[in-house]
Amino acid sequence: MPKPLLPLIAVALTAPATAQSIVVVTAPPADTMILPVAYSELAAGENQAAIDKLTGESRVDARDPSRLINLGTAYARLGRATDARNAYLAAESSPIRYDLELADGRYMDSRWAARTALANLSAGRPQLALAR
Repeated sequence: MPKPLLPLIAVALTAPATAQSIVVVTAPPADTMILPVAYSELAAGENQAAIDKLTGESRVDARDPSRLINLGTAYARLGRATDARNAYLAAESSPIRYDLELADGRYMDSRWAARTALANLSAGRPQLALAR
């Protein structure tokens, strides 16, 4: 294996373990519309309001990973670990898949984001890194 690839492999293997959880709020990059997936509520710490918005009537598909990951994060913040886990698992297995935008502007595959959120939940790490 060429030596230049070794640092990249090391970063790839350690990044998920050090990343914080995720909340999603944008559509696939080709779509310029911001999805209404309770980013502002989560950013303001209004977790129950986020749950109400995400479980109520919405034009966002109930299987959308952005909606499910943000829902899981709101549940996790309220100590509802089982509900959070179920939301993250649903996002991970959703037939809808795309790169989502995180709060820091990075993009991450929706299934990888769901797996990262699950890992953080299992490790008791905070659910902080919101997507916008």
